[in-house]
Amino acid sequence: MAPSPAKLSGFHRQDHHWYSDAGLPSDITLSIDSVNFHLHKFPLVSKCGKIARQYDGSKNSYDKNLTMVLEEFPGGPDIFLIVAKFCYGFRVELTAKNVVSVHCAAEYLEMTDEYEESNLLTKSESFFHKNILRNWKDCILALQSSEPILSRVENLHLVDKCLNALSMMACTDPSLFGWPMMMYGSFQSPGGSILWNGINTGARIRTSESEWWFEDISYLSVSLFERLIKTMRARGMRPESLAGAIVYYSRKHLPGLGRWQGRQGGKTRTVASFSLTPASAAVDQKDLLESIERLLPQKKGKSFCRFLLGLLRVASILNVSETCKESLERRIGMQLELATLDSLLIPAYADSDALYNTDCIEHIVHHFVRTESNLSAFSPSSLDPQASSSSSESLRKVAKLIDSYIAEIASDVNLKPGKLRSLAQALPESSRSLHDGIYRALDIYFKAHPWLSDNEKEELSNIIDYQKLSIHACAHASQNERLPLRVVLQVLFFEQQHLRTSLAGCVNALGVESAPAPAAHVTARGDTASEIVQRDGWVAVVRENQVLKKDMDRMSTRVGELVEEFTKIKQEMKSVTKSHSARDSPRLFARKIGCKLVPRFSDAQPESLDRSLCTPRASIERARRSHKSRHTESFS
Repeated sequence: MAPSPAKLSGFHRQDHHWYSDAGLPSDITLSIDSVNFHLHKFPLVSKCGKIARQYDGSKNSYDKNLTMVLEEFPGGPDIFLIVAKFCYGFRVELTAKNVVSVHCAAEYLEMTDEYEESNLLTKSESFFHKNILRNWKDCILALQSSEPILSRVENLHLVDKCLNALSMMACTDPSLFGWPMMMYGSFQSPGGSILWNGINTGARIRTSESEWWFEDISYLSVSLFERLIKTMRARGMRPESLAGAIVYYSRKHLPGLGRWQGRQGGKTRTVASFSLTPASAAVDQKDLLESIERLLPQKKGKSFCRFLLGLLRVASILNVSETCKESLERRIGMQLELATLDSLLIPAYADSDALYNTDCIEHIVHHFVRTESNLSAFSPSSLDPQASSSSSESLRKVAKLIDSYIAEIASDVNLKPGKLRSLAQALPESSRSLHDGIYRALDIYFKAHPWLSDNEKEELSNIIDYQKLSIHACAHASQNERLPLRVVLQVLFFEQQHLRTSLAGCVNALGVESAPAPAAHVTARGDTASEIVQRDGWVAVVRENQVLKKDMDRMSTRVGELVEEFTKIKQEMKSVTKSHSARDSPRLFARKIGCKLVPRFSDAQPESLDRSLCTPRASIERARRSHKSRHTESFS
């Protein structure tokens, strides 16, 4: 194929060879990554110390044409072409995308002021400090361009300078300055408007509080992003801003995380694109997730807890290290009271027949119980304001959450009884004031596993404290055919205790002296229930419970009649009071409404009667509604 020369500022290329347009034969050949530059010694030797020393060493050689191989040249042939143009006196354009590589190339070739004043090393360094470090956009571009030659750039401390400049601009509010700041290539006024030639254009950079920089730094590689976050943290960046940036970066680069997190939070700036290139697509997802976990702040928040559970879900897919997974479980356990049920439903991706990963949830519960949470919540203006609660309230919330979780996974036919039992017993007994949630979960489990034997059902039913079942739960359990007979008998016994206690409380409130005495306190549930059944028989217990229910219904009916009569009297009293003057005597007023009053009777008596009647009515009405409710197929 015939070469097609292409001229470019005094140089032209033919295949893998570059030639100068000076018209003189070349006397030096430089080879860089299999690309040969046929140049002249004098322009290069006068400015490049490395080439000058090589030339001095070859003066005694009979070969008039000097050949050099520049190994590991920063930036490759494209950057060397810029260096060659500078050596030949052509105009060189430094930009944010090439200044780091040009600076490293000048340092590689030793282009210092010792050989010529205002040499390339000085010019590139001056351009970097005056133009790059003062502009957010150019700093990001310079960092991106430094990744292929990161080891050489580190020696020149250019990366650290860019990171410090970015962290300073991100941590500083532009409105605090009395002069414009250079942002996104345009001057920005203290109020946020973009200035053009010093004139306020009225255009504004759309931001969402401190989130304007999240999208920009998401184009950095994992290593540079990690170093930038650490630099910002050392400078004093708010933890909620750091967490927001980490969440944004994670959702962008971890496939599958966004679908569990809903919409992406935060609005990004809508100024002209800076032509940023995405981070490398060959990033190891495991390394990315482990790096993100190390960067997470020690804070708590509702949406932050949801994000952590999403990370744990992805970690199960990627099979990350046990250290990373355990750290995520510990972080979640320290704020488990802020979790939601749907975020806890983590599928089992390993070789397991079960649908859900109950092991990690059990580990999280153990961390919640064992670890004393000393995490502080994010500030109210960020992720979640309502993340603080007392230890007892947190324990109650977690117990309710875990009961709902067990009920949700109970329909899985492959869920083993041991898994369900260990998960239910992971919380202390004091965490549940009522065991209705556990009973509902077991009822669903028994319905989905009809092949369980009575012994297995009894072992699972031992989780329930029957004294902590509500009257409604007891009524459902006493008619539940899925429960073993022994469990039903215990439920009947404790249902009788509930009924006796409720009835005795109502009668005592009404002042009836002939009320039956409340049942004695039960210390041993199973033994006492067995003694009652052996002595009176199951039929007798059921019959006595029915009698108690009828007594409660009769009592509630009587209380309702009394309350209705008293309400009618109060209404008549109000209407008569409005139609008579204040001079009417109490006895005349009583005769008009048909009542007989004892002389000097207290006026506060109707109110005291109201108080004595309302309290038992409320308790009896609640009991009657619970007993008259229809039992559904499973308890809810």
